[in-house]
Amino acid sequence: MIPVQIKICGITNTKDARACAELGAQVIGLNFYPQSPRYIDRSVGRQIVEALPADTEAVGVFVGGNTDEIRTTAKAAGVRSVQLHGNFSPEIAHELAREFRVIRVFSTHARFRPEDVSPFSDCDVLIDAHHPDLRGGTGRTCNWSAARATLAFARFLILSGGLNAQNVGAAIQAVVPNAVDVCSGVEKAPGVKDHRAIKNFVTAVRRSKRVADASSFQ
Repeated sequence: MIPVQIKICGITNTKDARACAELGAQVIGLNFYPQSPRYIDRSVGRQIVEALPADTEAVGVFVGGNTDEIRTTAKAAGVRSVQLHGNFSPEIAHELAREFRVIRVFSTHARFRPEDVSPFSDCDVLIDAHHPDLRGGTGRTCNWSAARATLAFARFLILSGGLNAQNVGAAIQAVVPNAVDVCSGVEKAPGVKDHRAIKNFVTAVRRSKRVADASSFQ
């Protein structure tokens, strides 16, 4: 079986970042969207990145913006991966993919079609729940059937949206993602992580069963 990677988003301080790494997360997310309750500036982002073990990846989360703004913030914070929420074109994603790992976010709103991810062939894909105002961290569960159907069009699929220790095992069996992403499901408050909840989430992921050859479901 292929192990499912774990990404914990909305990290706001070095203590929580180190705990994520120590408890088994391979990736953390740093939110550079000023309207988010989990927003941090790039100087705090740099402190968090420098506190991480070398084998833990930090992803900068962006909502809108142009390539120059994203590039400047990402480099100042020291992140080598960027997560894009909003109406980013394949051309912008491709340009950023020359320098960064790019994670393009799609939400399972009524108009979403799995084939919508096809033009972003040089990006990883994150499938999240739809919210009319918020971008991530909503606690809403996405459409698992739509996420599963997206496997046929994505090179690497990250499942997000309302995940927690209680439902992540079922989500992995239903969707067969390459990675799972959690935010509010391991928090005491927005931007304040619950280390026990993180431990329980990681344990639940490790206990889940992901079929090694996801193509058998496509």
